[in-house]
Amino acid sequence: MNAPVPKPDIQAPTGTGKLHFVLVSVFIDVLGIGLIIPVMPGLVGQFVSGRDEQALWYGLLAAVFGLLQFLFMPMLGAISDRIGRRPVLLYSMAGMCLNFLIIAWAPTLAWLFVGRAIGGVSAASMSVASAYASDVSTPDQRAGSFGKIGAAFGAGFICGPVLGGLLGEISLALPFWVAGALAGANLVYGALFVPESLAPGARGPFDWKRANPLRAVRKLLGRRDIRGLVVVFVLTTFAQMMTHGTWVLYTTFRFGWTPRDNGIALFCVGLASVVVQAWLLAKLLRRFGEARLAVLGLASGALTFLLYGLATQGWMMYVFICCNLLAFAAGPALQAIISRATDAGEQGELMGSLQSINSIAVVLMPLLGAAILGEVSHLAPNDWRIGSSFYLSAAMQALAVLAALRYFRRRR
Repeated sequence: MNAPVPKPDIQAPTGTGKLHFVLVSVFIDVLGIGLIIPVMPGLVGQFVSGRDEQALWYGLLAAVFGLLQFLFMPMLGAISDRIGRRPVLLYSMAGMCLNFLIIAWAPTLAWLFVGRAIGGVSAASMSVASAYASDVSTPDQRAGSFGKIGAAFGAGFICGPVLGGLLGEISLALPFWVAGALAGANLVYGALFVPESLAPGARGPFDWKRANPLRAVRKLLGRRDIRGLVVVFVLTTFAQMMTHGTWVLYTTFRFGWTPRDNGIALFCVGLASVVVQAWLLAKLLRRFGEARLAVLGLASGALTFLLYGLATQGWMMYVFICCNLLAFAAGPALQAIISRATDAGEQGELMGSLQSINSIAVVLMPLLGAAILGEVSHLAPNDWRIGSSFYLSAAMQALAVLAALRYFRRRR
C-alpha cells in the first residue's frame, strides 16, 4: 500500500522558492545603496572646502563604515548560525533604513558619521544572504546560487546609481530619502515573506570566539586547504575596494562628471554584472570550470583597472566596462570553491569572515585611495598620474592572478 502523499506546506517553500525570496531582498537593499553612490562625495563637499578636504573626509566616512562592519559582521554571521538567518536579515534591513534617513537629514558633517556608523553596525545583509543561499542549495548548485545573488546585486546596481544620479541633480539629499524608503519597504517585505532557511538541527552554538573578527580572519588564513584562495580573495577584494572607493571622485576630478554621468556609468557596470551572472555564468562554468574561470576573470580585471587609470576621455570608461565581462564571474567561482570546503553549520561564519575581509578593504582602501587622489587633485585632468589609485588596483589584481595560478597548480 502506498503511503499518502503529504500536502504541500506553503510556509516551507522549496530551495528555489526560498532563494527567490532572498534575491528580492538583496535587490532592494543594493538598490538603496546604489542610489547614494553618485551623490555621497558631493554631499560631503557641501560641508568642506577644497578637493583635498573632500577626498579626505569622504575616505574617512567610508573607513568608519568599513571598520564597524568589520567588527560586527562576524558576530552577526555567527549569530545567524545560532538563531537563523531571518532575524539577522531583518535587523540589517532596519539598520540600513535608519542609516539612510539620518544622512538625508544631516545638518552637519558629524551627523553623516553617525549615519554611516549605524550602517556599519548593521551591515550584514550580503554575508547572511550568501549563507542563506548556501543553506538552500546543494554543493553543486552553490556557484549558480552565488551567481544569482551577484546578479541581484548587479540588478540593484543597474537601477540604483542611475536613479540616484538623476535624483541628485534635483537635490543631493533626495537619493538618501528614497534609499531610506526602499530600505523600510525591504524590512516590511522581509518580515512578511522571507522564511527561515537554516533548519534547527543544523544550527550551532554561539561562541564569542567565533564572533571575533580578527579570529575569523586568522581562522580562514589558518585553513591550509583554502589558504591560497583566501589570499586571492584578499588581494582582489582590496583591488576592487580601491576602485569602488575612488571611482566617483576620480571621474569627477579627471572628466568633470556629474552625479548623472556617474549614475549612467555605474548603470553599465551593473548591467554587465547581471548579463554575466544571470545568463552567462552557467555556460562559462561548463566551458572553463570554476578554477580556470576564476583566473581568467581576475586577469581581465587587472587589465581593466590599468586601462581605467590611463583613460584620457570619459567615453573610454564605457568601453573598458563592456570589455571586462569575465571579471564578474570570478567572485562566484571563488566563493563556490571556498564554500564547498566548509560544513553547513559554519556557512554563516564563513561568509561573515569573507565579508570581514571585505570590511578591512573598505576601511583601508578608500582612505589610501582618497589620500592618493588628494595628492594628485591639483594636476591637470589629462595628467596620467591622476590614475595612480587604479594602477595600484591593477597591481594587486595581478598579484591575485599569480596567487590563484600557484594555488590551482599545487592542487592539481
